[in-house]
Amino acid sequence: MASSSIRGGYWPTWINSELPPSSINLALFTHLFYAFLQVDPSTFQLIVTDDDDRMLRAFSEAAHGHSPRVQAFLSIGGGDSTSAFAALAADPASRAAFIQSTIAVARQYDLDGLDLDWEHPIDTDEMANFGRLVTEWRAAVEADSGQPRLLLTAAVRFEPSFQWEVPRSYPVAEMASALDWINSMAYDLHGPWEPNTTGLHAALYDPTGAGVSGSDGVTAWVNAGMPAAKVVLGMPLYGRTWRLTDSNQNGVGAPAAGTGPGTDGVLRYSEVVQFNRDNGATVIHDVNWGEAYSYAGTSWVGYDDAWTAERKVEYARGAGIGGYFFWSIGQDDAAWTVTTAAWNAWQN
Repeated sequence: MASSSIRGGYWPTWINSELPPSSINLALFTHLFYAFLQVDPSTFQLIVTDDDDRMLRAFSEAAHGHSPRVQAFLSIGGGDSTSAFAALAADPASRAAFIQSTIAVARQYDLDGLDLDWEHPIDTDEMANFGRLVTEWRAAVEADSGQPRLLLTAAVRFEPSFQWEVPRSYPVAEMASALDWINSMAYDLHGPWEPNTTGLHAALYDPTGAGVSGSDGVTAWVNAGMPAAKVVLGMPLYGRTWRLTDSNQNGVGAPAAGTGPGTDGVLRYSEVVQFNRDNGATVIHDVNWGEAYSYAGTSWVGYDDAWTAERKVEYARGAGIGGYFFWSIGQDDAAWTVTTAAWNAWQN
């Protein structure tokens, strides 16, 4: 499994000045995702700015120049792209324009694959259109003869069926047929939208039985019909923080009053390390949840570290899934501690 597995990472373009593609520790990845390009809402083609042109060339060259070669993907969309995807996916002509544009960009920059990051279809109609889009995408890629076969993936919610305003389910059968794998975003499971209690936002397990965890999500995807080998588990390189109402109540689910340190209650892993060191924080590795948390005074943070990465890789290998990925490159510490731990654990 180790030789053919996915050990990926998303590289967000906004960190180019601090961590250009040439500075990524490429020995720790088999697949890299360029995040993101957006869709023109009128033409439904990809928007490639002058900056994107330069960064995409550097990204592809860095990945392919490494030995062994790292596969380079283009991720399309991200958190603010829902309305554009909804519009393009609803119309056959718009879908065709989008699909042809993505293939053309992939060929122009010598990319190995394309990744759809539609967060998230909002109702049953959009989910059905999601299925139509990926099915037509696959057909177009297969018809692109005479070129290396492009891989197609999608970043998805950690579970295939869920309810926010309305219940909805991903079109798993179409996705299993059309996509090479899915990247399960098993993070942001808890956050500032739950201000009154602490939560482990990337828990591997959920001992409460509520099913809000990475392993519960993997099981749900497989039970819904996605082959295990096509499920890739996401791990975050950042933590989410809360402000405790009582410093003596500091476990998972402790009373809280909103976010703690960090911008909007978020700390990069490198910042978590500094927070723990500077504040003499108590660090807990909770085997029941499969995640770490720390606290100092009324500040509390849940996060992944080397210990959790090793636990998640052990789980992933045992479950027979396709691998793991990190969101996002550039948030680990200077020693690449968490990504190194995951890589080594998968090798052993």
